[in-house]
Amino acid sequence: MSKPELTLDEKLEQVALKREEYDKIVELLGRKPNDVEIGIIGSMWSEHCGYVSSKIHLKNLPNTGEYVAVGEGENAGVIDVGSGMLCVFKVESHNHPSAVEPYQGAATGVGGIIRDVIAMGARPIASLDSLRFGDPAHPRTKYLFNGVVAGIGGYGNCVGVPTVGGEVYFDPAYQTNPLVNAMTIGVCEKGRMARSIASGVGSLLILVGARTGRDGIFGASGLASEELSEDDADKRPTVQVGDPFLEKLLIEAVMEVAATDAYIGIQDCGAAGLTSSVSEMGAKGGVGVKIDVDKVPAREEGMTPFEFMLSESQERMVICAKPGREAEIEAILRKWGLEFAVIGEVIEQKNFKIYKGDELCADLPIDILGDQAPAYDRPTKKPDGYDAKQRVAPAAVPEPADFGALFKELIGSPNVCSRQKVFRQYDHQVQLNTIMLPGASAAVLRIKGTNRGIAASIDCNGRYCLAEPYTGALIAVSEAARNVVCSGGRPAALTNCLNFANPEKPEVMWQFTETIRAMREASLKLNTPVVSGNVSFYNEADGLKILPTPVIGMVGVVEDTQKIVGAALKGEGNALYLLGEITEDVDSSEYLAKLGIKSEKAPSFDLDREAALQQAVMKLIGEGLAWSCSDVSDGGLLSSAVAMALEGGTGLKLTVTDGERADLVAFSEGQSRVLIEAPEGALAELERVCGEFGVPVKIIGITGGECVSYTFRDREVFDMSVEELSEAYHGGLDF
Repeated sequence: MSKPELTLDEKLEQVALKREEYDKIVELLGRKPNDVEIGIIGSMWSEHCGYVSSKIHLKNLPNTGEYVAVGEGENAGVIDVGSGMLCVFKVESHNHPSAVEPYQGAATGVGGIIRDVIAMGARPIASLDSLRFGDPAHPRTKYLFNGVVAGIGGYGNCVGVPTVGGEVYFDPAYQTNPLVNAMTIGVCEKGRMARSIASGVGSLLILVGARTGRDGIFGASGLASEELSEDDADKRPTVQVGDPFLEKLLIEAVMEVAATDAYIGIQDCGAAGLTSSVSEMGAKGGVGVKIDVDKVPAREEGMTPFEFMLSESQERMVICAKPGREAEIEAILRKWGLEFAVIGEVIEQKNFKIYKGDELCADLPIDILGDQAPAYDRPTKKPDGYDAKQRVAPAAVPEPADFGALFKELIGSPNVCSRQKVFRQYDHQVQLNTIMLPGASAAVLRIKGTNRGIAASIDCNGRYCLAEPYTGALIAVSEAARNVVCSGGRPAALTNCLNFANPEKPEVMWQFTETIRAMREASLKLNTPVVSGNVSFYNEADGLKILPTPVIGMVGVVEDTQKIVGAALKGEGNALYLLGEITEDVDSSEYLAKLGIKSEKAPSFDLDREAALQQAVMKLIGEGLAWSCSDVSDGGLLSSAVAMALEGGTGLKLTVTDGERADLVAFSEGQSRVLIEAPEGALAELERVCGEFGVPVKIIGITGGECVSYTFRDREVFDMSVEELSEAYHGGLDF
């Protein structure tokens, strides 16, 4: 950046600043910025840090509600889960780094989101992840998939935070841009929550954790805020390297500091490193801050102020100490064997000042890094022919010649099969909080010392969102809430990770605005405000755009952990009930994708019907009328029912009398449907509860035996052993 042979335009390109933005900076400063200042502003005005293309739209999302304690302006969202406890959670992307270096990209994504939670004074108790990869047959997909899964497991297992759930999908649209979204949940007592603030002139800033190196420079601006290209392997130096064992020490030290009143604020060094963490702390406190980079412990010799300020070296946090209380904090940090240094202090002038010894290297009004960053209202354009889209006609779908063989392939396909290959690489029991294990509709975590719990899920179907962004986003929010409900929780709030292609393309920005519109409507209807989140743009390369993928992390309150239910069928001779309608809507389904039939529409969806279904399921579980429970999702009714049987190691006789075609009924991914296991004689009780909400219910199967069969309108369509189907179902990710 400081090389004399670089032109101004070359310097701006390195930090992803446009020339008109540079001109605005000159206007705001009344002078030309120097190289360090260009780097600082470039990172803070980047898409990744500044949300310049999205923030005017994100303001439309609701962020208050019955359970919400903190809905915006902090590192993570916070809800009140009762019994004097708060739940802190957030999801973030690490897509571009994972495309360049999958192991470290995924590992540091997990580490970064954990630090967002501990910066709030909350102990991290669980992580979830949402992953997307390209064609499973492509050799690069195997490399990325194995690297990312290993990175998540390697970091999470070592740091001692269990990975308790997630999702994995494959589609050629993600071939050049895999998605790695990491979510962490933490808990803290009321009155112990920390804030990312600096205040009090003279208060000292303590940097604790890893030494600062050159890794991650240009990570926020140059890697996460622009499209990748064929030479993305050359960007490996911008991917950070994680140290989970050091992070574990950080967790314990920060928890101990947060239990005192010796600090003012705590902040993670994430994207843009010291630049974002320290300037944001000052901005929130309405004060200025100054840093001396000579006091920052360095991992490499000869580092410049520019490198110190933009390094994204991992496992670093900043603590603003109360005047005169620094020794207490330092004693805690020393106890945990952590390196630390006082690197700066709070000043009265509302500026961000960077020194190297006595040399002033940067002096910027602190507001220029936040409030005065650009906010673009980018043009949108609905795709040509969008309103003329048609549903797939049944006649366009060939009936299978061998239903059983086709179903075996479908349930063993990468998007429908068991995720055991992924989950078994993660420690999901460490800390002994995990009640509901991976594979259920949602993870359930106990709140120790109480009978209450937290249910969490993470969901999105990008294929639905590509076909109809508005409907797809409605379904994403609803399915995440539905999965929490199916485990026995009451949805309370959500966090989102909005993954899209280049926002400078009007059709992409239209997808984004339609998503926000739908997310607002669904959140208001289901009483699930948006309390935190992340936007990841520029997920495209070489002309290939990802599917619009608004990942939803839903968190719910479990009032009594004795009443939670899993998805696995429990025994023999019970009935399987369908709540909702029999449908033959196969639009955007895995079935059509397997047949190579392009669909222009998402599944039909009614938000009122969804809300009624969730209320009915919550009441059924609350009254103990459901022994197991799962929603109908990817692969359709038959796949969802058989997955419940295979997870329980039992057979199932499925019988459906409605509809015209066995395959369309079986493989429809029609929404707002839930499967419940209960005694065969429980129909009247189920009808009583479901009738209150206008939700239809019927018996469609009987559990037990060593085979799975499907009878449609008095014709047995297939009959296959549990062993044969289980082999396909559990081996779908063996590639």
